[in-house]
This record gives sequence, structure tokens and C-alpha cells, in this order.
Amino acid sequence: MNWVGSLSNDSLREITALIVVIAGPSGVGKDVLIERMDEIGQIGFHFTVTATTRQPRPDETDGINHLFFSDNEFQNLIATDELLEWAFVYGNYYGVPKKQVQEALSNGNHVIIRVDVQGAKRVRELIPDALLLFIIPPSIDVLRKHLKLRGVNSEPEMNKRLAAAAEEISQSDAFDYVVTNEENHLDETVKRVVEIIEYESSRMPPRKTII
Repeated sequence: MNWVGSLSNDSLREITALIVVIAGPSGVGKDVLIERMDEIGQIGFHFTVTATTRQPRPDETDGINHLFFSDNEFQNLIATDELLEWAFVYGNYYGVPKKQVQEALSNGNHVIIRVDVQGAKRVRELIPDALLLFIIPPSIDVLRKHLKLRGVNSEPEMNKRLAAAAEEISQSDAFDYVVTNEENHLDETVKRVVEIIEYESSRMPPRKTII
């Protein structure tokens, strides 16, 4: 379901801090979308920094883009129950630090979490009222182009990623909203996502975000 409206003054109510999950296939632009939301300075939003065991890309900084851990360090995070959810994806571990989420909610901030489809389902199991947004590409060709720009050039790996994307898109009905990330219209996508969060955060009865 796509949200295309906007809040009217009559519908404004007390704002509820939400846990917002943003998911979508590899290459759809989730990171760019979240980075743009952060750049334009959304007040009252906390963007979780995901823990991972993958190697940082050349333009990434530890603690800003991701929290980079060794396999042993990540296993310790799991063992000590420090992660809200975690997954093993494309040969690496990814997880959401629980402390970040708890602190942000206690400060009245919306928590933005970037995970894969399976991670989104786990968050929904843990927090049934979490707001789930699924980002889709305008076409598979656009997704293929993004994956090539990311460095996925081998045909077997490309086919693997595109097959996974098709499977993930087929599960988008499990999400509250589906938003198309149109090519070269990033700010419009950001606007739609922010409108959805604003609408849902003023909804009555409010969503419950107890961890």
C-alpha cells in the first residue's frame, strides 16, 4: 500500500515515537535513502548504525556508516543479547544494536532501522506494532544497473542478487507500505517516507513500541 496523501491539521494528535523498519532488495537504494533523510536533518529521528562483519567500502567510516566487527566480536554480541535482531546475509553478519533503539525511544525519537526482509519479519515478531516500509525499484533493469555500479559484475552473482530481489519483492505484502524509489527522484522518495512516518506516528490508537 502506498501513502500518497498528507497530514491535515485536523488529524494532528500527540506524536508517538515509532520503530520504523526500511527494507528492500539489494541495490534498491536503502542506504542512500536513509543517508538523505539524515542529511536534510529530520528532527526527532534516530538512524540506527548497523553492526556487521563485512569489510568497509572505501567511502565508509566505522561508527557512521556501520559498526564493523570481527566474526568473534559479533558472536559475542549475539551471546550477550545485545542485538535486537541479526542475520547472516551474503556471507556476512548484520545486526541492530538493542541499546541504540532503547535510548532513542526513551528520548522520544523515531528509530529508523535498515534490515533485509527476514530481519523485518523478525522485528515484527518482536515488536508487532513496528512500522514496516518496503522500498522497491521502478524496474529490474534499474536494479541491475545499481548492482553493477556497486561492483556486482559477475553473471552468477548478478543472477543470484536479482533472483533474491524477485523473491523479496514477492513478500512485500507483509509490509505496511510499499514505496517505489524512482530513479533520480530521491528527494520525492524521502518525502513520501517521512509523510508515512508522520501519519502513522499521530494515528489513534497509537502503535506500541515496547521492546
